[in-house]
Amino acid sequence: MTLREGNLDAPTRHPLDWRNPEFYNEESLYKEMERIFNICHGCRRCVSLCGAFPTLFDLVDNSKTMEVDGVAKSDFWKVVDQCYLCDLCFMTKCPYVPPHPWNVDFPKLMLRGKAKAFEDGKTGFRDRLLTSTDKVGKLATIPVVVKVVNKANVMPSARKVMEKVLGVAAKAELPPYAGERFLDHPSPSLQWPVRNGARTPGKVTIFTTCYVNYNEPGIGHDLLKILAHNEIPYTLIEGEVCCGMPKLELGDLGAVEKLKATNIPLLVEFARAGYAILTPVPSCTLMFKQELPLIFAGDPDVQTVAEAMFDPFEYLVFRDKDGLLKRDFTAPLGKISYHIPCHARVQNVGQKTRELLEQVPDTTVNTIERCSGHDGTWGIKREFYADSMKIGRPVFRRINDADPDYVSSDCPIAGRRILEGLAEEGNTRARKEHPLTLLRIAYGLPGS
Repeated sequence: MTLREGNLDAPTRHPLDWRNPEFYNEESLYKEMERIFNICHGCRRCVSLCGAFPTLFDLVDNSKTMEVDGVAKSDFWKVVDQCYLCDLCFMTKCPYVPPHPWNVDFPKLMLRGKAKAFEDGKTGFRDRLLTSTDKVGKLATIPVVVKVVNKANVMPSARKVMEKVLGVAAKAELPPYAGERFLDHPSPSLQWPVRNGARTPGKVTIFTTCYVNYNEPGIGHDLLKILAHNEIPYTLIEGEVCCGMPKLELGDLGAVEKLKATNIPLLVEFARAGYAILTPVPSCTLMFKQELPLIFAGDPDVQTVAEAMFDPFEYLVFRDKDGLLKRDFTAPLGKISYHIPCHARVQNVGQKTRELLEQVPDTTVNTIERCSGHDGTWGIKREFYADSMKIGRPVFRRINDADPDYVSSDCPIAGRRILEGLAEEGNTRARKEHPLTLLRIAYGLPGS
Protein backbone atom coordinates (compact mmCIF):
# COMPACT_ATOMS: atom_id res chain seq x y z
CA MET A 1 0.00 0.00 0.00
CA THR A 2 1.36 3.39 -0.94
CA LEU A 3 1.17 6.36 1.41
CA ARG A 4 -1.57 7.88 -0.73
CA GLU A 5 -3.59 4.67 -0.54
CA GLY A 6 -3.37 4.84 3.24
CA ASN A 7 -5.10 7.44 5.36
CA LEU A 8 -2.64 10.25 5.99
CA ASP A 9 -5.06 12.87 4.66
CA ALA A 10 -7.60 14.61 6.87
CA PRO A 11 -10.91 12.77 7.31
CA THR A 12 -13.61 13.80 4.88
CA ARG A 13 -17.36 13.19 4.91
CA HIS A 14 -19.40 12.20 1.91
CA PRO A 15 -22.90 13.65 1.44
CA LEU A 16 -25.73 11.50 2.79
CA ASP A 17 -27.42 9.88 -0.21
CA TRP A 18 -30.76 9.64 1.58
CA ARG A 19 -32.97 10.39 -1.43
CA ASN A 20 -31.63 7.33 -3.26
CA PRO A 21 -34.16 4.43 -3.00
CA GLU A 22 -31.22 2.12 -2.21
CA PHE A 23 -30.71 4.05 1.04
CA TYR A 24 -33.84 2.37 2.46
CA ASN A 25 -33.39 -0.99 0.78
CA GLU A 26 -33.02 -3.64 3.48
CA GLU A 27 -30.79 -6.00 1.49
CA SER A 28 -28.48 -3.15 0.52
CA LEU A 29 -28.38 -1.90 4.10
CA TYR A 30 -27.51 -5.33 5.51
CA LYS A 31 -24.76 -5.74 2.91
CA GLU A 32 -23.16 -2.44 3.93
CA MET A 33 -23.58 -3.24 7.62
CA GLU A 34 -21.82 -6.57 7.15
CA ARG A 35 -19.00 -4.92 5.20
CA ILE A 36 -18.30 -2.25 7.80
CA PHE A 37 -18.91 -4.56 10.78
CA ASN A 38 -16.25 -6.90 9.37
CA ILE A 39 -13.75 -4.04 9.28
CA CYS A 40 -14.66 -2.97 12.83
CA HIS A 41 -14.40 -6.55 14.07
CA GLY A 42 -10.88 -6.83 12.66
CA CYS A 43 -9.77 -3.56 14.23
CA ARG A 44 -11.63 -3.02 17.55
CA ARG A 45 -10.00 0.34 18.31
CA CYS A 46 -13.36 1.88 19.21
CA VAL A 47 -14.31 -0.66 21.88
CA SER A 48 -14.12 1.91 24.69
CA LEU A 49 -16.15 4.69 23.05
CA CYS A 50 -19.77 3.62 23.52
CA GLY A 51 -22.02 0.58 23.72
CA ALA A 52 -22.32 0.02 19.97
CA PHE A 53 -18.90 -1.55 19.53
CA PRO A 54 -18.91 -3.90 22.57
CA THR A 55 -22.39 -5.00 21.48
CA LEU A 56 -21.09 -5.79 17.99
CA PHE A 57 -18.00 -7.60 19.22
CA ASP A 58 -19.99 -9.66 21.75
CA LEU A 59 -22.37 -10.71 18.98
CA VAL A 60 -19.42 -11.79 16.84
CA ASP A 61 -17.54 -13.55 19.65
CA ASN A 62 -20.63 -15.47 20.74
CA SER A 63 -21.59 -16.57 17.23
CA LYS A 64 -20.87 -20.04 15.87
CA THR A 65 -18.28 -18.81 13.38
CA MET A 66 -16.87 -16.05 15.63
CA GLU A 67 -17.08 -13.86 12.53
CA VAL A 68 -19.69 -11.35 11.38
CA ASP A 69 -21.21 -13.92 9.00
CA GLY A 70 -22.27 -15.89 12.08
CA VAL A 71 -24.39 -13.05 13.47
CA ALA A 72 -28.07 -13.00 12.60
CA LYS A 73 -29.00 -9.97 10.54
CA SER A 74 -31.83 -9.22 12.95
CA ASP A 75 -29.21 -8.73 15.68
CA PHE A 76 -27.54 -5.94 13.71
CA TRP A 77 -30.28 -3.66 15.08
CA LYS A 78 -28.91 -4.13 18.59
CA VAL A 79 -25.80 -2.27 17.42
CA VAL A 80 -27.89 0.50 15.84
CA ASP A 81 -29.84 0.97 19.09
CA GLN A 82 -26.61 1.54 21.03
CA CYS A 83 -25.35 4.33 18.74
CA TYR A 84 -26.28 7.90 19.66
CA LEU A 85 -24.41 9.52 16.75
CA CYS A 86 -21.69 11.27 18.76
CA ASP A 87 -19.35 10.95 15.72
CA LEU A 88 -16.28 10.34 17.90
CA CYS A 89 -15.43 7.02 16.24
CA PHE A 90 -15.17 8.82 12.90
CA MET A 91 -13.29 11.86 14.20
CA THR A 92 -10.92 10.39 16.78
CA LYS A 93 -10.43 6.64 16.40
CA CYS A 94 -11.12 5.05 13.03
CA PRO A 95 -8.11 4.76 10.67
CA TYR A 96 -10.32 3.70 7.76
CA VAL A 97 -12.48 6.79 7.25
CA PRO A 98 -12.58 8.50 3.84
CA PRO A 99 -10.36 9.13 1.92
CA HIS A 100 -9.19 5.63 2.88
CA PRO A 101 -10.43 3.25 0.17
CA TRP A 102 -12.36 1.21 2.76
CA ASN A 103 -14.61 4.24 3.21
CA VAL A 104 -15.82 3.57 6.77
CA ASP A 105 -18.31 6.09 8.14
CA PHE A 106 -19.83 4.20 11.05
CA PRO A 107 -22.08 7.05 12.30
CA LYS A 108 -23.63 7.53 8.87
CA LEU A 109 -24.23 3.78 8.62
CA MET A 110 -26.01 3.88 11.98
CA LEU A 111 -28.03 6.90 10.82
CA ARG A 112 -29.05 4.94 7.74
CA GLY A 113 -30.19 2.12 10.01
CA LYS A 114 -32.21 4.50 12.18
CA ALA A 115 -33.76 6.06 9.07
CA LYS A 116 -34.74 2.61 7.80
CA ALA A 117 -36.32 1.75 11.16
CA PHE A 118 -38.24 5.03 11.15
CA GLU A 119 -39.35 4.52 7.55
CA ASP A 120 -40.64 1.04 8.49
CA GLY A 121 -42.71 2.43 11.38
CA LYS A 122 -40.61 0.83 14.10
CA THR A 123 -40.09 4.06 16.06
CA GLY A 124 -42.32 4.24 19.13
CA PHE A 125 -44.45 7.05 20.53
CA ARG A 126 -41.97 7.79 23.33
CA ASP A 127 -39.11 8.47 20.95
CA ARG A 128 -41.23 10.63 18.68
CA LEU A 129 -42.47 12.60 21.70
CA LEU A 130 -39.04 13.14 23.30
CA THR A 131 -37.63 14.48 20.05
CA SER A 132 -40.51 16.94 19.50
CA THR A 133 -38.72 19.58 21.53
CA ASP A 134 -40.72 22.59 20.38
CA LYS A 135 -44.11 20.95 20.90
CA VAL A 136 -43.22 19.63 24.34
CA GLY A 137 -41.45 22.86 25.34
CA LYS A 138 -44.34 25.11 24.33
CA LEU A 139 -46.80 22.97 26.28
CA ALA A 140 -44.59 22.47 29.34
CA THR A 141 -43.81 26.18 29.75
CA ILE A 142 -47.43 27.36 29.86
CA PRO A 143 -47.56 29.23 33.23
CA VAL A 144 -49.93 26.83 35.01
CA VAL A 145 -48.59 23.70 33.33
CA VAL A 146 -44.92 24.39 34.08
CA LYS A 147 -45.38 24.04 37.84
CA VAL A 148 -47.19 20.74 37.43
CA VAL A 149 -44.58 19.37 35.01
CA ASN A 150 -41.62 20.39 37.17
CA LYS A 151 -43.21 18.92 40.28
CA ALA A 152 -44.04 15.66 38.51
CA ASN A 153 -40.46 15.38 37.24
CA VAL A 154 -39.13 15.15 40.82
CA MET A 155 -41.92 13.05 42.38
CA PRO A 156 -40.82 9.38 42.70
CA SER A 157 -44.40 8.14 42.29
CA ALA A 158 -44.95 10.20 39.13
CA ARG A 159 -41.60 9.13 37.72
CA LYS A 160 -42.44 5.46 38.23
CA VAL A 161 -45.64 5.96 36.26
CA MET A 162 -43.65 7.83 33.57
CA GLU A 163 -41.19 4.95 33.36
CA LYS A 164 -43.96 2.38 33.01
CA VAL A 165 -46.06 4.32 30.50
CA LEU A 166 -43.46 6.25 28.50
CA GLY A 167 -40.26 4.31 29.11
CA VAL A 168 -38.42 7.31 30.63
CA ALA A 169 -36.08 6.02 33.34
CA ALA A 170 -37.38 6.88 36.81
CA LYS A 171 -33.86 7.51 38.13
CA ALA A 172 -32.82 9.87 35.34
CA GLU A 173 -32.86 13.52 36.36
CA LEU A 174 -34.84 15.63 33.92
CA PRO A 175 -34.12 19.33 33.34
CA PRO A 176 -36.80 21.64 34.73
CA TYR A 177 -38.75 23.91 32.43
CA ALA A 178 -38.43 27.67 32.82
CA GLY A 179 -41.27 29.86 34.00
CA GLU A 180 -40.41 32.36 31.27
CA ARG A 181 -39.09 31.38 27.86
CA PHE A 182 -35.98 33.17 26.67
CA LEU A 183 -37.57 34.34 23.42
CA ASP A 184 -40.63 35.70 25.26
CA HIS A 185 -38.51 38.16 27.24
CA PRO A 186 -35.22 38.74 25.38
CA SER A 187 -32.70 41.31 26.54
CA PRO A 188 -32.89 44.49 24.46
CA SER A 189 -30.51 44.59 21.52
CA LEU A 190 -28.04 47.42 21.96
CA GLN A 191 -26.19 48.81 18.98
CA TRP A 192 -22.52 49.76 18.87
CA PRO A 193 -20.28 50.48 15.89
CA VAL A 194 -19.55 47.28 13.98
CA ARG A 195 -15.88 46.37 14.41
CA ASN A 196 -14.98 43.53 12.07
CA GLY A 197 -11.80 41.57 12.72
CA ALA A 198 -9.66 39.43 10.47
CA ARG A 199 -11.29 36.29 11.91
CA THR A 200 -14.64 37.58 13.14
CA PRO A 201 -17.62 39.55 11.89
CA GLY A 202 -18.34 42.46 14.20
CA LYS A 203 -22.05 41.74 14.62
CA VAL A 204 -23.86 38.67 15.88
CA THR A 205 -27.22 36.97 15.60
CA ILE A 206 -28.17 34.18 17.98
CA PHE A 207 -29.99 30.96 17.27
CA THR A 208 -31.39 30.42 20.76
CA THR A 209 -31.95 26.60 20.69
CA CYS A 210 -34.90 24.77 22.24
CA TYR A 211 -33.01 24.00 25.43
CA VAL A 212 -32.06 27.59 26.19
CA ASN A 213 -35.50 28.85 25.23
CA TYR A 214 -37.50 26.38 27.32
CA ASN A 215 -35.16 25.05 30.02
CA GLU A 216 -32.25 27.34 30.89
CA PRO A 217 -32.86 30.83 29.51
CA GLY A 218 -30.17 32.16 31.86
CA ILE A 219 -27.52 30.73 29.52
CA GLY A 220 -28.87 32.87 26.70
CA HIS A 221 -29.06 35.99 28.86
CA ASP A 222 -25.46 35.43 29.99
CA LEU A 223 -24.34 35.25 26.36
CA LEU A 224 -26.09 38.53 25.60
CA LYS A 225 -24.46 40.20 28.62
CA ILE A 226 -21.02 39.05 27.47
CA LEU A 227 -21.66 40.43 23.98
CA ALA A 228 -22.94 43.71 25.43
CA HIS A 229 -19.91 44.02 27.73
CA ASN A 230 -17.69 43.67 24.67
CA GLU A 231 -19.82 46.16 22.70
CA ILE A 232 -20.72 43.62 20.02
CA PRO A 233 -24.05 44.43 18.31
CA TYR A 234 -26.42 41.48 18.43
CA THR A 235 -29.90 40.43 17.45
CA LEU A 236 -32.03 37.31 17.84
CA ILE A 237 -33.64 35.02 15.28
CA GLU A 238 -37.39 35.50 15.20
CA GLY A 239 -39.43 32.46 14.20
CA GLU A 240 -36.72 29.85 14.70
CA VAL A 241 -37.68 26.21 15.30
CA CYS A 242 -35.68 23.21 16.54
CA CYS A 243 -32.37 22.74 14.72
CA GLY A 244 -33.38 19.16 13.88
CA MET A 245 -30.69 17.24 15.78
CA PRO A 246 -33.19 15.27 17.94
CA LYS A 247 -35.09 14.19 14.82
CA LEU A 248 -31.82 13.33 13.07
CA GLU A 249 -30.85 11.04 15.95
CA LEU A 250 -34.24 9.37 15.49
CA GLY A 251 -33.66 8.86 11.77
CA ASP A 252 -36.63 11.08 10.88
CA LEU A 253 -35.03 12.81 7.90
CA GLY A 254 -38.36 14.10 6.63
CA ALA A 255 -38.82 16.09 9.85
CA VAL A 256 -35.25 17.36 9.55
CA GLU A 257 -36.07 18.66 6.07
CA LYS A 258 -39.18 20.49 7.33
CA LEU A 259 -37.25 22.16 10.17
CA LYS A 260 -34.48 23.13 7.77
CA ALA A 261 -37.07 24.69 5.44
CA THR A 262 -38.04 27.07 8.26
CA ASN A 263 -34.64 27.84 9.77
CA ILE A 264 -32.34 28.20 6.77
CA PRO A 265 -34.25 31.05 5.05
CA LEU A 266 -34.19 32.97 8.35
CA LEU A 267 -30.50 32.35 9.01
CA VAL A 268 -29.17 32.84 5.50
CA GLU A 269 -30.33 36.46 5.43
CA PHE A 270 -28.15 37.21 8.46
CA ALA A 271 -25.23 35.25 7.00
CA ARG A 272 -25.42 37.24 3.78
CA ALA A 273 -25.61 40.48 5.75
CA GLY A 274 -22.27 39.71 7.42
CA TYR A 275 -23.42 38.43 10.81
CA ALA A 276 -21.75 35.69 12.80
CA ILE A 277 -24.39 33.16 13.89
CA LEU A 278 -23.92 31.77 17.42
CA THR A 279 -25.74 28.85 19.02
CA PRO A 280 -25.18 28.20 22.76
CA VAL A 281 -25.64 24.40 22.50
CA PRO A 282 -22.92 22.37 20.69
CA SER A 283 -25.34 19.88 19.12
CA CYS A 284 -27.22 22.70 17.42
CA THR A 285 -23.99 24.30 16.21
CA LEU A 286 -22.89 20.95 14.79
CA MET A 287 -26.25 20.47 13.10
CA PHE A 288 -25.80 23.65 11.07
CA LYS A 289 -22.04 23.31 10.58
CA GLN A 290 -21.87 19.68 9.53
CA GLU A 291 -25.04 17.62 9.45
CA LEU A 292 -27.29 19.80 7.30
CA PRO A 293 -24.53 20.43 4.72
CA LEU A 294 -24.12 16.65 4.39
CA ILE A 295 -27.85 15.96 4.15
CA PHE A 296 -28.56 18.85 1.75
CA ALA A 297 -25.26 19.00 -0.08
CA GLY A 298 -26.67 20.78 -3.12
CA ASP A 299 -28.26 23.66 -1.20
CA PRO A 300 -26.05 26.79 -1.34
CA ASP A 301 -28.06 28.51 1.42
CA VAL A 302 -27.25 25.66 3.82
CA GLN A 303 -23.55 26.04 3.01
CA THR A 304 -23.69 29.82 3.49
CA VAL A 305 -25.24 29.36 6.94
CA ALA A 306 -22.64 26.71 7.85
CA GLU A 307 -19.81 29.10 7.00
CA ALA A 308 -21.31 31.82 9.23
CA MET A 309 -21.94 29.49 12.19
CA PHE A 310 -19.78 29.70 15.34
CA ASP A 311 -19.65 28.05 18.71
CA PRO A 312 -19.80 31.00 21.19
CA PHE A 313 -16.34 30.37 22.60
CA GLU A 314 -14.91 29.77 19.15
CA TYR A 315 -16.19 33.24 18.23
CA LEU A 316 -14.95 34.86 21.45
CA VAL A 317 -11.46 33.36 21.20
CA PHE A 318 -11.16 34.49 17.57
CA ARG A 319 -12.44 37.88 18.70
CA ASP A 320 -9.68 37.94 21.29
CA LYS A 321 -7.07 37.07 18.65
CA ASP A 322 -8.44 39.96 16.59
CA GLY A 323 -7.64 42.20 19.59
CA LEU A 324 -11.31 43.05 20.05
CA LEU A 325 -12.26 41.19 23.24
CA LYS A 326 -12.04 42.74 26.67
CA ARG A 327 -9.98 40.98 29.34
CA ASP A 328 -11.10 43.08 32.29
CA PHE A 329 -11.91 40.07 34.46
CA THR A 330 -12.65 40.94 38.09
CA ALA A 331 -13.67 37.63 39.69
CA PRO A 332 -11.42 34.53 39.94
CA LEU A 333 -13.15 31.21 39.28
CA GLY A 334 -10.90 28.86 41.26
CA LYS A 335 -10.80 25.22 40.15
CA ILE A 336 -12.97 24.31 37.19
CA SER A 337 -13.54 20.77 35.96
CA TYR A 338 -14.49 21.41 32.36
CA HIS A 339 -16.10 18.68 30.27
CA ILE A 340 -15.82 19.12 26.52
CA PRO A 341 -18.85 17.37 25.01
CA CYS A 342 -18.69 15.03 22.04
CA HIS A 343 -20.52 17.40 19.68
CA ALA A 344 -18.04 20.14 20.53
CA ARG A 345 -15.03 17.88 19.99
CA VAL A 346 -16.12 16.77 16.51
CA GLN A 347 -16.41 20.38 15.34
CA ASN A 348 -12.62 20.20 15.22
CA VAL A 349 -12.04 23.76 16.48
CA GLY A 350 -9.91 22.87 19.50
CA GLN A 351 -10.62 23.62 23.15
CA LYS A 352 -11.73 27.20 22.76
CA THR A 353 -13.74 27.24 26.00
CA ARG A 354 -10.71 26.15 28.02
CA GLU A 355 -8.50 28.69 26.23
CA LEU A 356 -10.68 31.61 27.27
CA LEU A 357 -11.49 30.49 30.81
CA GLU A 358 -7.79 29.96 31.52
CA GLN A 359 -7.23 33.68 30.88
CA VAL A 360 -9.23 34.51 34.01
CA PRO A 361 -6.77 35.26 36.88
CA ASP A 362 -6.52 32.69 39.70
CA THR A 363 -8.37 30.11 37.65
CA THR A 364 -7.32 26.57 36.75
CA VAL A 365 -9.15 24.44 34.23
CA ASN A 366 -9.00 20.66 34.27
CA THR A 367 -10.35 19.37 30.95
CA ILE A 368 -12.10 16.01 30.59
CA GLU A 369 -12.45 14.59 27.06
CA ARG A 370 -14.80 11.66 27.57
CA CYS A 371 -18.49 11.10 26.95
CA SER A 372 -20.76 12.03 29.86
CA GLY A 373 -23.21 9.31 28.84
CA HIS A 374 -26.32 11.46 28.47
CA ASP A 375 -26.29 11.75 24.69
CA GLY A 376 -29.46 13.62 23.82
CA THR A 377 -32.56 11.63 24.74
CA TRP A 378 -30.73 8.28 24.68
CA GLY A 379 -29.53 8.41 28.28
CA ILE A 380 -32.95 9.00 29.86
CA LYS A 381 -34.59 6.00 28.21
CA ARG A 382 -35.43 3.12 30.54
CA GLU A 383 -33.51 0.50 28.56
CA PHE A 384 -30.35 2.59 28.20
CA TYR A 385 -30.13 4.51 31.49
CA ALA A 386 -27.82 2.01 33.25
CA ASP A 387 -25.52 1.88 30.20
CA SER A 388 -25.55 5.67 30.10
CA MET A 389 -24.38 5.99 33.68
CA LYS A 390 -21.71 3.34 33.06
CA ILE A 391 -20.36 5.29 30.09
CA GLY A 392 -20.24 8.49 32.15
CA ARG A 393 -18.73 6.99 35.29
CA PRO A 394 -15.06 7.61 34.35
CA VAL A 395 -15.98 11.31 33.91
CA PHE A 396 -17.81 11.42 37.23
CA ARG A 397 -14.89 9.86 39.09
CA ARG A 398 -12.24 12.07 37.54
CA ILE A 399 -14.20 15.17 38.46
CA ASN A 400 -14.93 13.88 41.94
CA ASP A 401 -11.22 13.20 42.53
CA ALA A 402 -10.37 16.74 41.39
CA ASP A 403 -12.82 18.26 43.92
CA PRO A 404 -13.50 21.37 41.79
CA ASP A 405 -15.25 24.58 42.73
CA TYR A 406 -17.21 24.45 39.48
CA VAL A 407 -18.33 21.68 37.14
CA SER A 408 -18.92 22.98 33.63
CA SER A 409 -19.78 21.66 30.18
CA ASP A 410 -20.71 23.45 26.95
CA CYS A 411 -23.56 20.94 26.72
CA PRO A 412 -26.00 21.85 29.50
CA ILE A 413 -27.64 18.42 29.65
CA ALA A 414 -24.20 16.79 29.90
CA GLY A 415 -23.49 19.13 32.81
CA ARG A 416 -26.67 17.96 34.52
CA ARG A 417 -25.77 14.31 33.97
CA ILE A 418 -22.31 14.91 35.45
CA LEU A 419 -23.85 16.49 38.55
CA GLU A 420 -26.15 13.47 38.79
CA GLY A 421 -23.13 11.19 38.60
CA LEU A 422 -21.24 13.20 41.22
CA ALA A 423 -24.18 12.80 43.61
CA GLU A 424 -23.90 9.06 43.00
CA GLU A 425 -20.25 9.37 44.06
CA GLY A 426 -21.33 11.22 47.22
CA ASN A 427 -20.10 14.65 46.06
CA THR A 428 -22.62 17.41 46.74
CA ARG A 429 -20.10 20.27 46.97
CA ALA A 430 -19.43 20.94 43.29
CA ARG A 431 -21.47 23.71 41.71
CA LYS A 432 -22.60 23.35 38.10
CA GLU A 433 -22.42 26.39 35.86
CA HIS A 434 -22.37 26.70 32.09
CA PRO A 435 -19.09 28.12 30.68
CA LEU A 436 -20.95 31.24 29.47
CA THR A 437 -22.19 31.78 33.02
CA LEU A 438 -18.64 31.37 34.33
CA LEU A 439 -17.40 33.97 31.86
CA ARG A 440 -20.17 36.35 32.91
CA ILE A 441 -19.16 35.83 36.54
CA ALA A 442 -15.50 36.43 35.68
CA TYR A 443 -16.41 39.74 34.07
CA GLY A 444 -18.22 40.72 37.26
CA LEU A 445 -21.53 41.11 35.44
CA PRO A 446 -24.79 40.61 37.38
CA GLY A 447 -26.89 37.51 36.84
CA SER A 448 -30.49 37.44 35.65
